[in-house]
Amino acid sequence: MRRTITSCAILVLLIGTANAEQCPPGSLGVSRTLVVDPNEHARVGSMQYPETLPLNDHEVVLTFDDGPLPRYTNPVLETLASECVKATFFMVGQMARAYPWMVRRVYDEGHTVANHTQNHPIRKMSVDQAAREIEEGFESLRKAIGDSQAVSPFFRIPGLLRQKSVEQYLAAHGDMTWSADFLADDWTRINNSEVARRAISRIEARGRGILLLHDIHARTVLALPEILNELKSRGYKIVHVVPAAADRPKTATSTEQWVARPETEQHTRPSQMRPLRRSPKRGLRALHDVRFRSKADMARASRARRFDEIDPKRTRVCPLLLRCTALTCYTRHSPWAGSSRCSGASSLACSAAPPPRLLYWPHEKTDWEKNHARDRSCFAQYRNNGFAAHRR
Repeated sequence: MRRTITSCAILVLLIGTANAEQCPPGSLGVSRTLVVDPNEHARVGSMQYPETLPLNDHEVVLTFDDGPLPRYTNPVLETLASECVKATFFMVGQMARAYPWMVRRVYDEGHTVANHTQNHPIRKMSVDQAAREIEEGFESLRKAIGDSQAVSPFFRIPGLLRQKSVEQYLAAHGDMTWSADFLADDWTRINNSEVARRAISRIEARGRGILLLHDIHARTVLALPEILNELKSRGYKIVHVVPAAADRPKTATSTEQWVARPETEQHTRPSQMRPLRRSPKRGLRALHDVRFRSKADMARASRARRFDEIDPKRTRVCPLLLRCTALTCYTRHSPWAGSSRCSGASSLACSAAPPPRLLYWPHEKTDWEKNHARDRSCFAQYRNNGFAAHRR
């Protein structure tokens, strides 16, 4: 009897030692596990819905979209493990089919596996199309793990392109639709320091909520340790969210706790977000980044690209000598060789030789405009035609 008691005590001691080794002192860890019932609260995320998760002040839920992608998901998991943090991974079905061992690793390490459609379509869909994407996504995740009960009934619409019909379909099938409370903009062309800065500043502005990240970008991998360190230093806690089950009753909450607070900072959905404005670059493909831009911007970019693709060797340039200033303003001429017409100044003769090193950049401020603001009105009649000259 004494030998049995002693053996049990040693086993408990060894388990405690193993846990202590896995979670070193000072790690961020998980403060609590929140168990939710999707049938009672079908939609969460204050960016789009009136309800969000019932979190206390300084509590954050980490979520990752679009994976798994081994090159980036593996270091994300290692970073989370180093701080003993659990997160929710909204996975794409075709990615799960390509890397099933990554789905199993996420699940085996205690994270929540959720659905992000089968093919990640960034467009509005009919109910039948959405249903096919949703069900195929769940099926791919279940096959990857090998357990039909392992995948949570959590779903996030790609690009946060919410549709009432899709949300009703999910609610009718017992699935919880997730939006977010704040973004880190890690899918845009910003560096890892900016990703961390935006994440922390938006968390601080609200004080609690769901953070949306992506485990398919190098900048997210580099920003995650900084985000976790900042959360730890500022006294934030990580909450792990799991669905209710027969052996796992829901966490007791009040209706008021689910009510989303008004946003203190304006966010933009991933489908609408524009990259930060950059200075003009050289090269045909560097005129405009048309991703996440409006139709008007894309039309403008197309017009700019057409002018940039004109062969400089076959292009004549017209010097428009403006009487209101002592400088010479240049406008690109028609690409046809031998033509004497000049856009914006048909009465002027065309110069046979182009001016040295001119880069044409429609709809951008030029050095001429910046240095001579008083003469801007004089140049406006030519700039309105969509032409501008920018010296390299």
